[in-house]
Amino acid sequence: MSDTALDATGSSPSFAPAARSGAKVADKEHVIDAMRGFAALLVAYFHCRQVEWVGMQSFHQLAGKSFDLNTIVAYLTLPIAWGSAGVPIFFVISGYCIHRSAAQRLVANPAYRLNAANFWARRFARIYPVLFAALVLTLALDWTSLHFLPVNHKILDIGPKAFLVNLFSLQGVAGKTYGSNGALWTLSLEVQFYLVYPLLLALRRKFGMMPALGFVALVNIVSVFVFERHYLQFFTSFWFSWTLGAWIAEVQVRRGGASSPARDRSWLMYGAALVLSVLGCAAFHFGQYPAFQLWAIGFACYLVEALKRPRQSDSPVARLFSWFGDFSFSLYSIHLPIFVLLSSLFYRSALQVSILPGFGFMLVAVGVAWVFYRCVELPAMKWSARLKVRV
Repeated sequence: MSDTALDATGSSPSFAPAARSGAKVADKEHVIDAMRGFAALLVAYFHCRQVEWVGMQSFHQLAGKSFDLNTIVAYLTLPIAWGSAGVPIFFVISGYCIHRSAAQRLVANPAYRLNAANFWARRFARIYPVLFAALVLTLALDWTSLHFLPVNHKILDIGPKAFLVNLFSLQGVAGKTYGSNGALWTLSLEVQFYLVYPLLLALRRKFGMMPALGFVALVNIVSVFVFERHYLQFFTSFWFSWTLGAWIAEVQVRRGGASSPARDRSWLMYGAALVLSVLGCAAFHFGQYPAFQLWAIGFACYLVEALKRPRQSDSPVARLFSWFGDFSFSLYSIHLPIFVLLSSLFYRSALQVSILPGFGFMLVAVGVAWVFYRCVELPAMKWSARLKVRV
């Protein structure tokens, strides 16, 4: 895990691990890291199925009622059809991680002011080396994939203009995502969240967190008509998800990390999380946007309760997800071009009836992401930490 302390400058993005500071914080971060790792794997395998496999409907028509290993495994992956739910999970976690220390300082000192220049500098140091390296890697992988005909339909423009649009986090507004790396659309939103974070803090300081959350919810609704209906992806359409995470940070700070004595009420929150998640899956049939809102609220209900009882998640499976959470930012940033190259190389981009090769694709992506994390992301984290020391 990172030894970078998480303070009001928000050293840890939604995809990356935050530091530990004491046993209670370590337990809570274990929950956060495990959910981050789970979300990264969910999104990555969701994309892997899209790149490599024919899809559930076509597979069902071809496989019929056979019960060989491939058929059984394929049907077991049905829930991954809603794997994009990992994105709103990232947004909620990001808001929580970025705002938590500021929430602590605001409770101790209501007049606390964020050093916005330092916050942005640290965010730049934390995000942009990874983003730049991911774009360069995408260029190299997609350039290679283009040599295998027919060209994979997921490879979009890899020219200099598209590169700059993505480098300046304008994809979704001024252009499309770079090459085959369609996952980068969410990273532009993260950068925009960071740019307006001082405004959110000012609203919270002036009116309180709940009124600020209500204002953001209103902005979210307006954004549906201003941006979403015109297929423009701007932070305002997903700001509510991110601010929900900030609200959870305030809840955690105000209850002092103690478990709620009313444990018998926890089933209400877990039940709400389950119902909202199911509703999100149903809404996904009509569009991604409403599903994202429901999934975000559902995950927020779950996270509020999970953070009350962090040790309940200290299982071998949770520790494994937590390890993936260490390099989830790297995995998220580079997995798609890897899948496209593997599909182009081995299958000439033809979708396969067998779902089993996808698991091999995932192993390759995880291995490359871990190396990318060690070579690129860790130095970026250290650079961000040094900026804090100078303040």
